[in-house]
Amino acid sequence: MMIAGIDEAGKGPVIGPMCIGGVRIDESKAHVLKVMGVADSKKLTPKKREQLAIQIKKYADAYFVLEVSPSQIDALRKIMTMNEIMVLCFSKVLEELRPDTVYVDAADVKAERFAVNLRKQYAKSSPENAEKANIVSMHQADAVYPVVSAASILAKVRRDELIEELKKEWKQDFGSGYPSDPKTKAFLLKWGKEHGGEFPEIVRQSWKTVENIRNELDSDTEK
Repeated sequence: MMIAGIDEAGKGPVIGPMCIGGVRIDESKAHVLKVMGVADSKKLTPKKREQLAIQIKKYADAYFVLEVSPSQIDALRKIMTMNEIMVLCFSKVLEELRPDTVYVDAADVKAERFAVNLRKQYAKSSPENAEKANIVSMHQADAVYPVVSAASILAKVRRDELIEELKKEWKQDFGSGYPSDPKTKAFLLKWGKEHGGEFPEIVRQSWKTVENIRNELDSDTEK
């Protein structure tokens, strides 16, 4: 039986893409992932994640990482919620892997609802596969199922690579891209001041962080 794990990296940042990783492996070989040292990606160092990503790609029957740009996220947010975007993205990865059973890290406060919505979305492109597939959705699945941990590692490594590429391309050190990162906020404030409240394409314009910074800049102008 083929099993797969799906997880995301970069749902929350205001800068950079979101990556959804998927790994498919024969269930009889899945235990080897744990032997490799595959674990919750958040508990691993960047170097360890990079080393494991190479091994995972060699060992997996299939893998896929969906990259979603800031502009794509902004466009989708005009017509759907972030939860619906996550369902759509997870479904695209599921379409690529088509396992018998998939374990997903629920991107919804209600894990069961995420599974139901994911099945509905998957059925639009692959009705037969969706009917047969067993979808297991739970919070913190990356800490429970090694195949989800593997997917999380691939997603995180790819997002980190893309972030480093963006820093070189834009010649800017904007930190991690997360709103809580002082470097990220400092970059957005500086850029906003220099460009009249406009932000580059690497920034998710629909994020509350951007609105807050624009309001901050407006209030500074009024003083």
